Amino acid sequence: MLDKLVVFVLSLKAKLSSERAQDVVEYALITGGIALVLVVAILLFTANITGVFEFLAGCIDFTGGPPISC
Repeated sequence: MLDKLVVFVLSLKAKLSSERAQDVVEYALITGGIALVLVVAILLFTANITGVFEFLAGCIDFTGGPPISC
């Protein structure tokens, strides 16, 4: 039983020290950084984004008439 545990720990250590595991960690850090930048940008520009969508919503004609130029 103890032998199996030792083999498991050694194989886990080998997997974690491999380049593949390092690549996964790097990709996770890059993804986290991009997500953080997106959240900050959305928080900073919420009012501007809302204004643009409200303007575009005002340009939509639901009566089926000719297109309105906004």
